[in-house]
Amino acid sequence: MSHLQSVDPRTGTSSETGIPPSTSDEVDAAARLARAAFAELTRRDRSWRAELLRAMAGELESRREEIVSTADGETGLGETRLNGELTRTCFQLRLFADVVTEGGYLEAVVDHAGDTAMGPRPDLRRMLLPLGPVAVFGASNFPLAFSVPGGDTASALAAGCPVVVKAHESHLLTSRLCGEALAAAAASHGAPEGTIAVVYGREAGARLVQHPDIRAVGFTGSLGGGKALLELINSRPDPIPFYGELSGINPLVVTPAAAQERADEIGAGLAGSFTLGSGQFCTKPGLAFVPRTDGGEALLGALGKAVEGTGAQVLLNEGIRDSFTAGSARLADLPGVSTLAAGGEVEGAGFTAQPRVLTIDAADLDDSVVRECFGPLVVVVRYSEDKELLDALARLEPSLTATVHLGSDEAADRTALLDGLREVAGRLVFDGYPTGVAVSWAQHHGGPWPSTNTIHTSVGTTSIRRFLRPFAWQGAPRAVLPAELRDGPVDIPRRVNGVLTLPGNG
Repeated sequence: MSHLQSVDPRTGTSSETGIPPSTSDEVDAAARLARAAFAELTRRDRSWRAELLRAMAGELESRREEIVSTADGETGLGETRLNGELTRTCFQLRLFADVVTEGGYLEAVVDHAGDTAMGPRPDLRRMLLPLGPVAVFGASNFPLAFSVPGGDTASALAAGCPVVVKAHESHLLTSRLCGEALAAAAASHGAPEGTIAVVYGREAGARLVQHPDIRAVGFTGSLGGGKALLELINSRPDPIPFYGELSGINPLVVTPAAAQERADEIGAGLAGSFTLGSGQFCTKPGLAFVPRTDGGEALLGALGKAVEGTGAQVLLNEGIRDSFTAGSARLADLPGVSTLAAGGEVEGAGFTAQPRVLTIDAADLDDSVVRECFGPLVVVVRYSEDKELLDALARLEPSLTATVHLGSDEAADRTALLDGLREVAGRLVFDGYPTGVAVSWAQHHGGPWPSTNTIHTSVGTTSIRRFLRPFAWQGAPRAVLPAELRDGPVDIPRRVNGVLTLPGNG
């Protein structure tokens, strides 16, 4: 059997990985082991699971040098960026350990038997339970934080679900290293075999989402790839949840007042945001609305100057390079579109791209312009009045984020604009840039279709909710109830007879 190849995007040179595509039998075995592991994991308590997550973070840290070096050779993202990403990856594993320890994610509720205005009520107790084995698809643009040891894996394991990861073709060796680290930590912590596994190859991914033992799928990638997986899932006799983070143009709006106050600052900030990571962030601002004013002209001057000082940028793989080349050329050739600025010329055999800023009038904006172009490109839409701006925003498909730059003390007078932006995004950023996504309790990384196909987040503590299901016990004997639902003091917050009670209370 031929082995899969690893490609250095800086040079386009491929090398042998020694990793063959996973066979159908290997995928089936991984899914079956995950199902067996799930039965065992349901008998482990929350404190054990929290320590498992911390052990995994520790094991990744201990292998930092090798993981970062390998990832750099496969992605061209640079060791500084990748060290930061590994730190983030370990942080989110430990954060989910805290989530599991705190226990509020269980949404535990106890309603004792008694009389109500509707008549007698039976004893009812409810909380969230893990779904079962989860398939996770690694992302191309984050080889650590959204791949084998990333947020989908961390949140699924925190929920009590074993994980089978389909490695992304852009970083196979990195995926194997991370999978080995997680498996080693699981084994040393006494986790059952099958708690974490990695499979390779596109056919393996297709078989995985159709396997009857897989109970949910987490995916970060293109809209086309997500739709293909969703079609496979919907063809199952028992369709399962598909949590896909897919696409978005992530509009950024600058008001005339903001442009007047800080044109240079916003222009330079926008340049840094849309070229960050070679424009390969799912939150990259791809469409920027700038007023046709003196301040707006100054902003474009600062934006153009910053981009012209930017060299050609390395993209993750040949497919992304080819898609960007075709997409940017298509946009540049559209009627009404002009090139404002371009960065360094593409040279050499690697997968590189020339950063570009295109402009168009709001009156000419249509569906052909607002499609995502993954890579270092932004389209600036010039508008003359609020109505023109609001009409344009109303025509956009939803995205993960929207951003607005306001003038000082302007927010109270911008209700219509803010309402319009809220309708097309899952997160609204004020006077900043959307390309940073903090891992926190309050974070939401999602949005209406086509940005995602779910009301849940894929970043932050509440992403654990994707891999849980509600279950109620009625009239159950104490012996069969989970510890979190038994009468008496418990170590989690819960609602008892409608009243929120804190840990230590009955």
